[in-house]
Amino acid sequence: MGRRGEWLAAWFLRFKGWRVLARRVKNARGEVDLIARRGKVVAFVEVKWRQRTERLDNAIDAYRLRRVAAAAEVLMHSYARKGDIVRIDVLLLAPGRFPRHITNAFQP
Repeated sequence: MGRRGEWLAAWFLRFKGWRVLARRVKNARGEVDLIARRGKVVAFVEVKWRQRTERLDNAIDAYRLRRVAAAAEVLMHSYARKGDIVRIDVLLLAPGRFPRHITNAFQP
């Protein structure tokens, strides 16, 4: 279900005016599900899909956010330009529920 969740998340971001730059980018430090840009903001997005809405509250933890941030640190030079704002976002998805977009989810 992970790829379907990422596909839905990409469409949701496009609907909100984002341009998806890359999907499922891996490196030695971790993986980023989606990389998206809107204006001067580049977001490295972790996508979580759960079958039950109640399980979304526990879908993301500090360990996972640190891994996404570590991967983003390596990748940001390829996707962000000077003066861009770079952040880690989370998109939580479940059937029958509007996606929840958590902006700037990682604070080191």
